Formats: sequence, C-alpha cells, structure tokens
Amino acid sequence: MLSDDAERYIELRRTLGFKLRKPSRHLQSFARFASEKGEIYVSAATALEWATMAPTRGARHRRLGDVGRLALFLRAENAKHEVPVNLFAERASRPVPYIYTRDELTRILDAAGQLRRQKPNPLRRQLYVMLFGLIAATGLRVSEALELRFGDILAGGVLHIRDTKFGKSRLVPLHTTVVEALDRYLDRRRLVAGSDDHLFPSVKGKVLASSTVNYTFRCILRIANIAPERSRRPRIHDLRHSFATHVLEQCNTKRDAVARHFVALATYLGHVDIKHTYWYLQATPELMTDIAAAAETLIMGEAL
Repeated sequence: MLSDDAERYIELRRTLGFKLRKPSRHLQSFARFASEKGEIYVSAATALEWATMAPTRGARHRRLGDVGRLALFLRAENAKHEVPVNLFAERASRPVPYIYTRDELTRILDAAGQLRRQKPNPLRRQLYVMLFGLIAATGLRVSEALELRFGDILAGGVLHIRDTKFGKSRLVPLHTTVVEALDRYLDRRRLVAGSDDHLFPSVKGKVLASSTVNYTFRCILRIANIAPERSRRPRIHDLRHSFATHVLEQCNTKRDAVARHFVALATYLGHVDIKHTYWYLQATPELMTDIAAAAETLIMGEAL
C-alpha cells in the first residue's frame, strides 16, 4: 500500500533530522488519492493530476517535489514506481532582506514598549521588547526564541537552543548587556509564571503563536514608522539577517581571520552549511565595498 510506503519513507527521513510537517501531509494526501484509483505504485500521471489540484504554481511545485522524492526512494526497491518530472519547477530566488539600521532597531524596541496594555497579558510590552531585542542581539530564528524555557538559560549568560532545524542544538553565549536585560525581564516574567515555563508565554499561558507575533511585529513597524513606503514590509526574520550583516561589517579583512569569523558566525547562527552564511556578503553596500577593497588589497599584494 502506498500509504504504508509513504509512512515508512517519512519515518526514515525524520530519523535523519527532517521534520517534514507539510511534506508528510502532502504524501498522505497523495497516497489516499492514488489508493482511491486502485494504484499501489507511484504513477507520474497520477502525481501530476494530484499536484494540479493545488491552487498556485508554487504549491503544485512543492507537491510534485514531495512525491518525486518519495518515488526516488521507492524506485530503488521497485522499478515499477515512476518518478514524475516537475513541470512546475521555477528558479528559486531569495527575497532581498531588509537590513535594519541601528537607529531603526532602537525605534523598534521603543515602539514595542509603547504597545497597548492588555489586562489578559500584563507582560505584553516587556515581552515583545525582550523577544525582538533578543532576536536582534543574537540572530536567533523566531521559532527558536519562542521555544525557549527557563531551563534553557544556563549559567554564565548562555542560551541552550534545543532541537532546531535538522535536529541540531547549540549553545549561544550572550553579551553582558543582553544578560542584564534578560535578568530584568525574568524578574517580571516569574511574577506571572503560571504553570508554563516558556520565556514568552501567550495570554493562555502557553507558547506564543507565530501568527500573533507576526501581527504584533507589523503593528510595531507602523508605530516605529519603519519603511512605510515598501510594498513588501520588513520581516522579523530580517532581524536575523541584520545581526549577521552587522557582525560581518566588523570582520577583519585578512584571509585567515575572515575564515575563522565565518565559521564562528555559521555555528552561532545554527547554519547547517556555511554557504548560507556567505550569502550575507551580498546584503549591504557597505559589505560589498569592504569586499571590493579587501580584494584590491589582496591582488595588489600578490602582484608585488
């Protein structure tokens, strides 16, 4: 049965560290669709028919890609499985990040401190000041910050980031100013501790929903008047981009120092592959200017 094959494939991928939340739903849906047609092997035509039911080209691309990877796995065992050609493939492109200036970061935190008070959540202002300040100061993914618990704050001002992308965990040392701000926040947080130990709880005493956090961040951007002319508004994730970019702007231009700096930053950010860190070099004109100057110095030095 295709449903059993899909479950076996999903479980194997998860043991390798992949979460596969949406792909697992896709594959279970495809398996039901194929089974209703009486099929026990992946059929390229059926996969295409199922994928075409999605409303957008991007969704069809993702659906067919998920089935294609399943088919490759199963075809290694039985050649009767067909690997569909992804007719909806598009050239992948990264959205250009918005790099917040230091003045804008200050305005964001000031605006978070001006949020409307809510009786169900007396901690609202302090919570969002700390949440967005922590992300800006450490480059954490927003999901990593929201999952933090009291026990993840270790002695010496170190955060234990647990089981994130690809099942990886890491230790993130904090600057003394961040430790001081976090200590002040924790004093207030413990007064409304309740039964949940998340650092950033919702009004129901559970972990904050990402949709709530994104909505609040958009409100903060309006209050702070950050990039109001942009059709594509800056994101929370751009705080992570900004952290990495500002760190790289301080990087020594000597080749061995740059190499050490990149490895350290990639580890700190929790990147699986250092190529994701190198991408930040394209982020700002200041970085490109520094790179060009460093390259010119290097070429002139080798020519002498």
